[in-house]
Amino acid sequence: MHATTDSSSPAFSFLRTETLPEHGFCFVCGHENPRSIGVTWQVGFLQPPPAEEAPYPPGAVRVFTDFQFTLYQQGPPAHAHGGASAAVLDEAMGACVWRSGYQALLAHYELDYKLPVPLHQPVHVEAWLERIDGRKLYARARLLLHDGRVAVEAEGLYLHIPQFFKTHSENSNQ
Repeated sequence: MHATTDSSSPAFSFLRTETLPEHGFCFVCGHENPRSIGVTWQVGFLQPPPAEEAPYPPGAVRVFTDFQFTLYQQGPPAHAHGGASAAVLDEAMGACVWRSGYQALLAHYELDYKLPVPLHQPVHVEAWLERIDGRKLYARARLLLHDGRVAVEAEGLYLHIPQFFKTHSENSNQ
């Protein structure tokens, strides 16, 4: 499957892709956590880096992965728990916002569950930054089943608050 923003758009031709680092004990992508979902994220860049470390514009960065939910993420029998899908989509959008160049926190999150997600079946997750309004960043993500049908869609409002991270970084060093 390919990273796209809607089911009718063509596959993207990325200028480059990178594998994102995992986060220790993160329950979505932490490889040190034996109960982690075990996701490995890829990021694709559709344009060259902005000059002087400026952020990328909306749509220029796509975060994506392919994986399978296991019994550790079961909700209804033989299907993924809705919270597991929500966590993966939140992580994808957050990674996209950060890789686009913004230090942001999630402020509001909406999900639309369209189809149940079976365990032990390949799924594809993709996320992109859709628009910016001042310090408000709007991201979208979706989880697709192995046949390309959209099972879950998400929209997140993130707030660009770099001073939060500077303050908390300084406090953790004391």
